[in-house]
Amino acid sequence: MAYRFEIFKDKAGEFRVRFRASNGEIMFSSEGYSAKASAKKMIESIKKNAPDADVVDESAA
Repeated sequence: MAYRFEIFKDKAGEFRVRFRASNGEIMFSSEGYSAKASAKKMIESIKKNAPDADVVDESAA
């Protein structure tokens, strides 16, 4: 299995996106969207705008 985005409907009927690692582990899930198109736009935005995103560690040292 390769890394992948998955669009699914939650119990409330909203569309959500989860990102799975190659071992099947869920790495993150999105907020809920009322339209599937919005979930797809979120995926495309991440693919386009975040390949070089900074990592900010805001945890206590």
